[in-house]
Amino acid sequence: MPSQFVKEFDTPAYKGKVTVNTGVFINNEWRDGSDNTTIDLINPTNGQAYAKISEGTAKDVDLAVEAAQKAFDTTWGLKTPGLARGELMWKLAFAMEEIQDELAALEVLDNGKTFKDAKSIDVAAAIGCIKYYAGWADKNMGQQIETHEGKFAYTRHEPIGVVGQIIPWNFPLLMWSWKIGPALATGNVIVMKPSELTPLSALRCCDLIKKVGFPPGVINVVTGYGQTVGNAISTHMKIDKVAFTGSTLVGRKIMEGAAKSNLKKVTLELGGKSPNIIFDDADIDTAVGWASHGIYWNHGQACCAGSRIFVQEGIYDKFLTAFAKKAQSIQIGDPFGPETEQGPQVSEMQYDRIMDYISSGKEEGATVHTGGERHGSEGYFIKPTIFTDTHPDMRIVKEEIFGPVGVVIKFKDVADMVRQANDTVYGLAAAIFTKDLNTAIETGHALKAGTVWINCINNLDPSVPFGGFKQSGIGRELGQYALANYTNVKAVHVNLSMPI
Repeated sequence: MPSQFVKEFDTPAYKGKVTVNTGVFINNEWRDGSDNTTIDLINPTNGQAYAKISEGTAKDVDLAVEAAQKAFDTTWGLKTPGLARGELMWKLAFAMEEIQDELAALEVLDNGKTFKDAKSIDVAAAIGCIKYYAGWADKNMGQQIETHEGKFAYTRHEPIGVVGQIIPWNFPLLMWSWKIGPALATGNVIVMKPSELTPLSALRCCDLIKKVGFPPGVINVVTGYGQTVGNAISTHMKIDKVAFTGSTLVGRKIMEGAAKSNLKKVTLELGGKSPNIIFDDADIDTAVGWASHGIYWNHGQACCAGSRIFVQEGIYDKFLTAFAKKAQSIQIGDPFGPETEQGPQVSEMQYDRIMDYISSGKEEGATVHTGGERHGSEGYFIKPTIFTDTHPDMRIVKEEIFGPVGVVIKFKDVADMVRQANDTVYGLAAAIFTKDLNTAIETGHALKAGTVWINCINNLDPSVPFGGFKQSGIGRELGQYALANYTNVKAVHVNLSMPI
């Protein structure tokens, strides 16, 4: 039996014992990775190792694919009606609700996000996503098509089969739900790789998968590094679809691996450098509150973060003063603390990357209006940062930082602002703050982004599609649109009375 991680939490936010199996989960069974090697998990609040997980290998991926294919052929896929799949998904969601505090605590320990956000946003949204797709399980149907009186033509929406899914570290449980929800609803079987930095919530949910009655092999989880497990998934000849959320750089490698192997279907949800546009007529308090959420939510570790904040010149000074005051008021510290609003960055590597961007901004002549420094003496804490006096060619303006660092840019001419907003390789999201409906809609339509928020930002719903233009990805997560990622459409022509 593989090892377990056992921890007794005694914090202001959560008190209780948590036990997580730390092996690979294949065919509803726990086992060590094939090489019997492990990966240390690091607590981002202090930089100390606190647990070990199995380091999976390509051989483990082979075993997972074999188990998944057997399940697809014998107990899942077209063998299990949509209604029955949906019922199991509902049971899974209810099982997650029963241990929601435990799941939130694991997210905090792994990722460093605050307990209150982990529970009220991440865990709640993950449960909601599973419930949403449970409702779709018996409704993803084809259509009858009128062609000729002598022919009966119709389409079937069939599951693809074995799908590989690779999820990131910034929203571990939420991204897990975004991936398995539409895949299970449409009858597919799964080989999942969670991030080696934040695997605990996915591993904990494996026990729930078995507990509520999913057949062996339907969901398999192989922990490990991207260059081994991730590469094995993207290049596997018996995986027919791969879904990835993460950086654009890695997304390219996933797509290359898929193309060089069996030309498997690919969906990618990648990076962003999202503009947040605040017009003169916007309510400043509202805009400041949402702008803070837009860039500092999850410590800036969000692909859709509103990191380029364009403010019209009429309210620029007032907005900047209020926004800086808001940033300076954010409580940084123990993510289990009841007053904490921002915890540490996820890892030392991510901390160093963000600090390098801050140094780059200073060296290129931008002004640090507030922040720009480490918080405390241990762990990976960074003060909320605002840069001003930037120009479009600066790295902090062009590149995804993935941290609590925003740039505030003054604009006068709307057309020029839209040009700057679109002057990026990314196109994931954008936000607009104005009281003028025409301005909001006209600007929103002009922006090249997969999601446009008006008078809000970073506000998501499982029923609404999410994904990017340009190098921010291919395909859509969430909503009915995501079902197409996991479905093969088969056309059937039946000759009733047509002569040759």
